Amino acid sequence: MSEKNGRGLILAAPGSGSGKTLVSLGLGAALRGRGQSVQYFKCGPDFIDPGLHRLVSGRVSRNLDLRMCGASFVRDSFARHGDADFVIVEGVMGLFDGGEASTAALARALNLPVVLVVDGAACAESVAALVHGFATFDPRVKVSGVIFNRVGSDGHYRLLRQSVEDHCRPAVLGAIPRHDAFVVPGRHLGLHMGHDGVLSPERLGVLAEIVGAGIDLDRLQALAGPLPPPPGPRAEIRGASLVRIGVARDAAFCFYYEDNFDLLRGAGAELVFFSPLADARLPPDLDGIYLGGGYPELYAAALADNRALREMIRSRAAAGLPIYGECGGFMYLCESLLTAEGEEYPMAGIFPVQAQMKKRLVRLGYRQATVAKKTLWPAGATLFGHEFHYSQAEDMPDRVERAYQLDDGRLEGYCCNNTLAGYLHLHLGGNPGAAAHFVEFCRTGGRPAGERSA
Repeated sequence: MSEKNGRGLILAAPGSGSGKTLVSLGLGAALRGRGQSVQYFKCGPDFIDPGLHRLVSGRVSRNLDLRMCGASFVRDSFARHGDADFVIVEGVMGLFDGGEASTAALARALNLPVVLVVDGAACAESVAALVHGFATFDPRVKVSGVIFNRVGSDGHYRLLRQSVEDHCRPAVLGAIPRHDAFVVPGRHLGLHMGHDGVLSPERLGVLAEIVGAGIDLDRLQALAGPLPPPPGPRAEIRGASLVRIGVARDAAFCFYYEDNFDLLRGAGAELVFFSPLADARLPPDLDGIYLGGGYPELYAAALADNRALREMIRSRAAAGLPIYGECGGFMYLCESLLTAEGEEYPMAGIFPVQAQMKKRLVRLGYRQATVAKKTLWPAGATLFGHEFHYSQAEDMPDRVERAYQLDDGRLEGYCCNNTLAGYLHLHLGGNPGAAAHFVEFCRTGGRPAGERSA
């Protein structure tokens, strides 16, 4: 594409449950059906929607989180990766929910127009009051268009459209009827992941067809905003040789921020992906291991059956290999995992506690961590992340050190030899220098210089 004609917008909603994820997927599929390239971004810390985005666009979808990363990093990531004919930034919750991390704050930071997805199922003429309120609440946020979702009939749509056109500034771009294709089943951490098969090519075709028939795509693209020019390349830190970091990535470990990977690579890391579900051995010559979050509880039996890999990781941890685990990765590093159904499965056994699934959400929210001691993260550093988990570890023994203090007063970041783990999902965009420390620690931490694990 030409850098001059790429355009983008933010797809938002009055509140959660309005259907903006499925509408965003249908829009992307319809535009791709026109031969256009589509790039997605996700507002906030969500891991699940970006996987669905990737199924539609064939491109990595990235998180834009002002609270964890700050405006400068967010703008840089958007400009750096928004190289497509059309960019869709999917919002989070309601447009103004979340304060400094809200979709509205992101729209202001990126100077992008907003298209509002309104659930029309239980609305009539009063929808104009809702749209008018959102369009005028903050003059700095340009609500340029409206899409009605879950509309009952052509007559219902005409009523909604006329009411908004009579009283509101935003353009009415069309409507999506009630349809089974626009429903994705959920589970305890949200919608199903892309690799779960919920969006088959046939289903994406149906989404594209419905959106193409119901939405004025030409008008949608006309009201979108221009994209910023791409920035120059990021400065890279290179040592004598690349540092090989094994990254667990499969259906059980699938929660990662793509910008974290970029920052680690830029700091001199070679990322080598492996599967704790399928691989009996770690990749050779690793200098460190990164175990992200995901759904180990859904695959606990398979993880337990892969005894060879569990024992190999435990052995490498005992030998001092730097290992980092967060949330699901932390659960895998515990002694065992107890499912919500009461079934217990052995895990890697590095931390002497059991991770227990609960029926209710245990913790949710942004966290700020201050690092108290040098580990995989530098002492004194401030790190930014997010918690969202239904599991809880037993009380960790006092002999296990805590590496950092959270802004809610808790001590977290459990340390055992050179293994560091906890429930916090970190985004390194808020402190890019931490990535360089991580890589250098993997290069030298806990082992004589030049020595590599077999």
